[in-house]
Amino acid sequence: MAGVISGLGTTYGLPNYTGLLYQLTPSDSPFFSAIGGLGGGGQTDSTEFEWSTFDLREAGQNVALEGATAPTAQERVRGNVTNVCQVHQEKVSVSYSKLAAIGLKAGSNNAQPNNVGNELDWQVTQMLKQMVRDIEWSFINGAYQKPANNSTARKTRGLRAAITSNKSTLLAATTGLSAATDTITESATPVADGDKIVFTDVGASTAIVPGRVYYVVSKSTNAFKVAATKGGSAITIGTATVAYRKPTTALALDHINGMLQSAFDNGGISDSTQAVLLCSSAQKIALSAAYASAYGKYVESNRTVGGVNMSTITTDFGTLNAVIDRYVPADTVIAVSLDQCRAVFLETPGKGHFFAEPLAKTGASEDVQLYGEVGLAYGNEASHAMVEGLKV
Repeated sequence: MAGVISGLGTTYGLPNYTGLLYQLTPSDSPFFSAIGGLGGGGQTDSTEFEWSTFDLREAGQNVALEGATAPTAQERVRGNVTNVCQVHQEKVSVSYSKLAAIGLKAGSNNAQPNNVGNELDWQVTQMLKQMVRDIEWSFINGAYQKPANNSTARKTRGLRAAITSNKSTLLAATTGLSAATDTITESATPVADGDKIVFTDVGASTAIVPGRVYYVVSKSTNAFKVAATKGGSAITIGTATVAYRKPTTALALDHINGMLQSAFDNGGISDSTQAVLLCSSAQKIALSAAYASAYGKYVESNRTVGGVNMSTITTDFGTLNAVIDRYVPADTVIAVSLDQCRAVFLETPGKGHFFAEPLAKTGASEDVQLYGEVGLAYGNEASHAMVEGLKV
């Protein structure tokens, strides 16, 4: 695989190659795209934004006598929900030599031209893709943080943190485990070599990712290691406190029906064209298999929602959309009422929502800053639902 460049891009750190250019890392962001992406959504003039909620009374046969005086007055009390815009800021720096030497190649077929004609433009484009991926991850997994001062960064609340009313956890995580170098310590650990586990918390480690599937290797009585592939090399985790699950319960229709019923009974998924099941690749396979087993011959169709092509599944609550999202944890399915969700941007005067601008010269390079502030408005959290701890 290609290396990841950091700092100043030079002719030494960014060699040119010839032939077709392939992207190794996926850049799709279906949830963010479906609710408007960088070009849609709403706008705020504060780092914190809010929306209101209210309840109607329970329905009943509320009748009155003929000719009666007006009954006692009633009022509907509104509630208030808030979230914050988080700052996304990146920098691209390319040396003058790198900008000029587009003919300097490190490939074997030097007769062909380099396929990147403008290094700065190409690097800015790739950085923007990375920022969009970060937004997608945050809108699903973001942990809320509203600091009292600028010593810590603002963090928007994502769907998983927002959903509290209709959340089903099939298996609690084993928490507070110490990791050092490549080993996780757990007294009488119940895992076995080859087991699939999902981390729910990775602490200070940057080598493992929460929600992703890892394989147990080198298991001993009180410790184990993890690898990215079954039987692979142990990952150097570093020093951290971690938590994990080893899910064993396979997704079934009851899980989906219970989740959808909870959301529906609380006012969600009323428009089936805007109701989406966000899931990992593992759960998308399980979802299709569960419906095929339940109803015999199962034919999956699709439709486009917000510019995103989605599969459709016929359920007791209508024909819903199902979409694989790379940033939904592997053991999780989320039912989302898209009509209640939108991205909210804090626009920088004279610059826009997300923008690139040249930075002041400090040396022989072109320096560009990419900047934007955005948060998630998710409407009534009870109109969404989630089940986690499913077998992967």
